[in-house]
Amino acid sequence: MVSGIAFTTKDVEAATRVALLGKTVADNLFPGGDPVGQTIRIRNVPLTVIGVLSPKGQSPSGQDQDDVVLIPISTSKKRVSGVSQASAGSVGAIMVQATGPTTIKQAQEQVHTLLRQRHHLQRSQDDDFTIRNLEEVFAAQETSARVMAVLLAVIASVSLIVGGIWIMNIMLVSVTERTREIGLRQAVGAQTGDILLQFLVEAVTISLLGGVMGIGLGVATSILISRFAQWSTVLSPGAALLAFAFSGLVGVFFGYYPARKAAFLDPIDALRYE
Repeated sequence: MVSGIAFTTKDVEAATRVALLGKTVADNLFPGGDPVGQTIRIRNVPLTVIGVLSPKGQSPSGQDQDDVVLIPISTSKKRVSGVSQASAGSVGAIMVQATGPTTIKQAQEQVHTLLRQRHHLQRSQDDDFTIRNLEEVFAAQETSARVMAVLLAVIASVSLIVGGIWIMNIMLVSVTERTREIGLRQAVGAQTGDILLQFLVEAVTISLLGGVMGIGLGVATSILISRFAQWSTVLSPGAALLAFAFSGLVGVFFGYYPARKAAFLDPIDALRYE
């Protein structure tokens, strides 16, 4: 890959038919070969490749920054886009890089002043342009991420409540069907704590099995998405352990009431139950 390449003043002034390719474009058009010196066509206009940009990877929004072709602005207007002479000097967007993180605000103020001068705007006139920096973009993305996290938390909470209620209903049915068994255990000396612990263990076991199945399904889905959709996924063992532990807590919370009901059954009534 070639870095440090830029168009010369001569290329811009003469509207030279040259182009710089991003890594993705170069790999797609010239797999395994050297694209420098080769010719590509944009709207049937032949352009000579003079270099390949250094790979940048994905942007914070997930866009491939290497899927790009750069040509001189004059070449675009005069030869590719066919811009009329009246609007030949117009520019839709300009990207400016500050010298460092500490100079972003100063650079933004300088750009703002320069654009107002170039657009001949009076002090009483509003800006007819918009300036955005990466801090604003990151702040917007952070807000979106927080909203998404809240939505996912709400969905997960509803799922846990539904799953917990299902476990509690299953355990209540189990207590009803095993009433005589509980009475026999009490008759041979089982204490209240023993029966309470037995049904709690059963509830936690059911919940943990569901947690293991959910973790397995999540891992399998992540692998399939990474393989077929070409998305980068990260599997966190810590998150899996946290999910496993939380599923156990759900079993304890929703299994306590059925277990307590079984533990405090009257032995005589339990033995007489049909």
